Amino acid sequence: MTATDSLSAWLRVRREADWQSAPALRRCPPGRDGFQSWCKGPVRLRDPHRAQRLLAAHALSLTDAARRAPLDFALLAGWQREVLAATRAPFRTSDAYAKAGRERYGLTPHTQADFDSCLRETTDPEIPLAARAARAYLDVAFFHPFTDGNARAALLTLVHVLAREGITLPEVEPLQTTRYADDPAGAADLAALIGVLNRHRP
Repeated sequence: MTATDSLSAWLRVRREADWQSAPALRRCPPGRDGFQSWCKGPVRLRDPHRAQRLLAAHALSLTDAARRAPLDFALLAGWQREVLAATRAPFRTSDAYAKAGRERYGLTPHTQADFDSCLRETTDPEIPLAARAARAYLDVAFFHPFTDGNARAALLTLVHVLAREGITLPEVEPLQTTRYADDPAGAADLAALIGVLNRHRP
């Protein structure tokens, strides 16, 4: 039996989640960059080459944030080429699966355009920044645009959305827990966690 389309479930949750309850974020003096610390710490211990590629992609994403480049699949693909050390990072051409096949992300002729439409909403001033960053992370996770490295792409996207507004989280490891496409409370909790990390200064 074909698994339920979890992308469709996410698009429903995306409309229903309580994004407005997300905490306000504050700009802090420059300090620890949690993404860089994660790369230079646990990621480098496991795989130095993976860490170096992630740091290169992160540098690109920060440059794009500083110039306020429109966030779309093409921008993410540029980062992803660094992440995967690949010459191309095309949008997937078939259904994708995660969580040992328990989640299936369908593909239609409109999926890539829908993804870009969702990413454009990261500049919506009516939605709190923490919610926009969380929602973009989950958009990447559940649209699952790449054949590999979507979790890394999701985290880079979250960090980029915050960087555009001058926010750098001192930690990112707590963000990397399993998320489910049909869980509106979990989506709101991710935004709340961004707020907690924003207030924490190690």
